[in-house]
Amino acid sequence: MLELMRLRHLGIVWLTLFAILPIWANTQFRVRKMTRTDVPRGKGQCDIRLRIDGEVEVAVRGDLVYIRTTSGRDGRDDGSECNEPLPNRPIEGFRFEGVDGRGEMRLVAEPSRQTDFQAIVRIRDSESGESRYHFRLSWTITGEPERRFDHPDDRDDRRGALAWNNVFHFGGRGHGISMTTGYGEQQLSDASVDIDRGGRILVSFRTNSGRPLAFNGSVIDFDPGSIKADVATDDSVRLRGSMFLSRNERGEVYKIVLDATNGEQRLHLDWDRR
Repeated sequence: MLELMRLRHLGIVWLTLFAILPIWANTQFRVRKMTRTDVPRGKGQCDIRLRIDGEVEVAVRGDLVYIRTTSGRDGRDDGSECNEPLPNRPIEGFRFEGVDGRGEMRLVAEPSRQTDFQAIVRIRDSESGESRYHFRLSWTITGEPERRFDHPDDRDDRRGALAWNNVFHFGGRGHGISMTTGYGEQQLSDASVDIDRGGRILVSFRTNSGRPLAFNGSVIDFDPGSIKADVATDDSVRLRGSMFLSRNERGEVYKIVLDATNGEQRLHLDWDRR
């Protein structure tokens, strides 16, 4: 009984870790579109190729890869590619295959609702120096194709999924503040915004405390001048609210505003691009 309770506790810990992995990732990159034509029709495939020195945990969600370094130097991309992004819905025929690597490489969580449809892989390299690792994720492509739009300004399909080559990324310098009940004020500087083809959004800010302030959520509306998203902090406080991102004529974000609450505490955030 005690052993069963311990395993259940470890499972809860791992699921919590999986949920916050993207925010605390040391490295993040977008996988390129596969140009090979040897993958069978009806099969989704991602070949993730990395350079690893030490121990890392890798999360693949959509066409984004997040690497959290446990020991050694930060991992980096070495030519990863997918013919389709990993679906953000239940997956049929999912398979993990360790193709190449001198150390331990294993799947610790399949994509599911509990992991926000991320595949989680742990790599442990006990030898000195950097080494190449290659693992493959594959699945069966099922159902009707997801609705897509060719550009975020396509109003006729505003709630569709983002097309592969039009996922949105913005990074820029700026200044702002966040004020949270009971915690006081933080100064904000650089901002980063990523939206994947499934409409998932990750927004993070550098702060004067040295600890990033980050939010995860989903895009719920947009037009040529703005994006609206439902976001929340990935911590025990779980402050949630509507974030508004204003864009200029080039599509660049120049202002971000958020009011969030958990019913007790409140957060107000206001950021402007320099």
